[in-house]
Amino acid sequence: MAKGESALIIGAGPGLGAALARHCAKDGMRVALATRTKSKVDAIARAIGSDARAYACDATNAESVASVFEDVSKAFGTPDLVVFNAGAYAPGSVLEIDPAEFERSWKNGCFGGFLVGQAAGRAMAARGTGTILFTGATASLRGSAKFLNLAVGKFGLRAVAQSLARDLGPKGVHVAHIIIDGQIKADRPGYRAEERGPDAVMDADAIAEVYMGLHHQHRSAWTHELDLRPWVEKF
Repeated sequence: MAKGESALIIGAGPGLGAALARHCAKDGMRVALATRTKSKVDAIARAIGSDARAYACDATNAESVASVFEDVSKAFGTPDLVVFNAGAYAPGSVLEIDPAEFERSWKNGCFGGFLVGQAAGRAMAARGTGTILFTGATASLRGSAKFLNLAVGKFGLRAVAQSLARDLGPKGVHVAHIIIDGQIKADRPGYRAEERGPDAVMDADAIAEVYMGLHHQHRSAWTHELDLRPWVEKF
């Protein structure tokens, strides 16, 4: 149990973000959930109870990131666990991509990770402990046709995670990057799971359990990168 610890989840949507919040609370942690629009996580925070709070945060804006860290620190203390789960995906051929959309995808997927990782790292390094987790994707490793907008941000986020890990590890901060190689089942209107058999779509709670395991790892055996995929996924 992690009684007395706190977690900040940035990009806390109805799928993995909500599952992470539930598992943190179950582990005895106080939980801060942040998205660009606070109303999107109010219900998740209410469902968890008094040890959860919702915040607005634009992860691509340095002032907004600094503000949410300041507010969370005042409420719960310096977070022991920070998860960057934000991102944007707009599919399209390289011949058709709007440059502004390309820039937006990079900012959400990579620049936001840098800002959040930097803010978390500064706070945790001063204390000498903490965990920073970054959610990656198949696109972290390869750029596929019509996935350029996603891949450029995820490639960059992986580099951010690697550099942070090498910089902050000796200061007592565990940084890990998780490659999600598959669809995540999400409880949201209009979502249709791919029908390839039982458990072909990733269960958000099962993924959250892995994240919590990373947070609890002893520093003599830290994992930096791992990949998760359903049993039917080809790789």
